[in-house]
Amino acid sequence: MTLPLPLLQKQIVRCELCPRLRDHCTAIARVKRRAYVHWNYWGKPVPSFGDPGARLLILGLAPGAHGANRTGRMFTGDRSGDFLYRVLHATGFATKATSVSRDDGLELRDAYITASARCAPPGNKPLPEELANCRPYLERELDLLSNVKVVVALGRIAFDTYLRIQKHRGAIASRSPYPFGHGLAHRLTPVLIGSFHPSQQNTSTGRLTEAMLRSVFEMARALL
Repeated sequence: MTLPLPLLQKQIVRCELCPRLRDHCTAIARVKRRAYVHWNYWGKPVPSFGDPGARLLILGLAPGAHGANRTGRMFTGDRSGDFLYRVLHATGFATKATSVSRDDGLELRDAYITASARCAPPGNKPLPEELANCRPYLERELDLLSNVKVVVALGRIAFDTYLRIQKHRGAIASRSPYPFGHGLAHRLTPVLIGSFHPSQQNTSTGRLTEAMLRSVFEMARALL
């Protein structure tokens, strides 16, 4: 039986399938970063966030150790989120340009944010088996988000995760005809757009600029 989205998110939050990730997240939540010493860290798998009727699905990598693992909301409380939500607000997909906590009033419009892994991984690198453990949650979301017309994959891992699901479902015969590239759209159903991930490593080096990320979401808006 397919769970409704709210029940699925509750199941995600209770997930214990990956001991390495759970140990890492709880350790981070216990030790904390000095700047957030007074925060009550979330420390659990992070649920998805957004409009259940969305036509745009945004697929990221995993929660940040002191971002979503602290706040309990995708791309909230770190520089990656600051970068992403400014662009989502500018392109009409978010009601605010900042995302600092679960109760800050931010809402997504016609957009839904999820991730390839729901727990913060050491070094931002989930293991293949951890991604495989988490993939069924994403598959169930894809079934429930019936209005999605465009998927924006933030980073190569998210891009490959989505294509693996499409191949497993028989929607594509091979992953090779669909190369990853920033701003490169593939005419699948839904349309798949690749984007560099708004990690601090990419944004601080200029590999990804705000204008570059905005162009991806402007493309998504035009396709919708």
